[in-house]
Amino acid sequence: MPDTATPAAYRPAPPSAVPDGEVHATGGREDKRHYPPAPEPLPVPVMDNHTHLDFRSGLPLVSVAAALDAAEAVGVCGAVQVGCDLESSRFTVEAVTQEPRLLGAVAIHPNDAPLLAEQGGLEAALAEIEQLAAHPRVRAIGETGLDYYRTPAEGIDSQHYSFRRHLDIAKRLELALQIHDRDAHDDVVGTLRSEGAPERVVFHCFSGDAALARICNDAGWYMSFAGTVTFKNADNLREALRIADPALVLTETDAPFLTPHPFRGRPNAPYLVPYTVRSMAEVLGADLSTLCQSIAENTRRVYGEWD
Repeated sequence: MPDTATPAAYRPAPPSAVPDGEVHATGGREDKRHYPPAPEPLPVPVMDNHTHLDFRSGLPLVSVAAALDAAEAVGVCGAVQVGCDLESSRFTVEAVTQEPRLLGAVAIHPNDAPLLAEQGGLEAALAEIEQLAAHPRVRAIGETGLDYYRTPAEGIDSQHYSFRRHLDIAKRLELALQIHDRDAHDDVVGTLRSEGAPERVVFHCFSGDAALARICNDAGWYMSFAGTVTFKNADNLREALRIADPALVLTETDAPFLTPHPFRGRPNAPYLVPYTVRSMAEVLGADLSTLCQSIAENTRRVYGEWD
């Protein structure tokens, strides 16, 4: 059963309350669908740099307002809702219009770009992304970038083309850029350098090592650390965090994915950011309040004010 400290909105409905045919389990062990207990509130509020509040498949249906109420109760005062296809980017614009604690990012995910290109729909999708990005509460283009983990070799050219087009949109609209970088560090960096990076670049769910952290330091690119930095096998991320310029460090959930230790494998949500931030403070040997203040200031430099 879920911990009673879990925010009410995130507790699964009892079986009698689930309509016939509706699935409320993600598969595997039963407790994997249960959200973790709420952490102790942070001493200084921070923002979740990257979340997907529309990803609800198999999970309790939580409204945007309820998700942000739960986050605000533990010191997470705002979030960036991120689109990764047309449907989620449209959701993002609708959500940021209604909820003042949200800002938005819109894009076509690198893994979707080759599929759209094959279907002849990539240009139309990119044109709509640019239209959606004109909303005043959309402050970033993303997540975009390169992913060599899931895309086969024949789709790489389309990924590169889409990435360059997103870069162009971000620069013309003077928006930040949220990077998705999986097994493609060298080519992501090379593209940013050859095309010219926007003024504000964020490596979402930073997955590099000390070498990439040094490159980001030199370029002034932001590094957003997710729950992965707490994983036992993530020494490379902790080393990168120690090297990262404190003025370039952000935090995120990538919810509902990448839930921090000790709840890895269970669903993630913005209210769980404090687990990651406390772990970051321990890695850095930093005062928690000081780190929170720095993260909040860094996040505002990237996206501006929420209200």
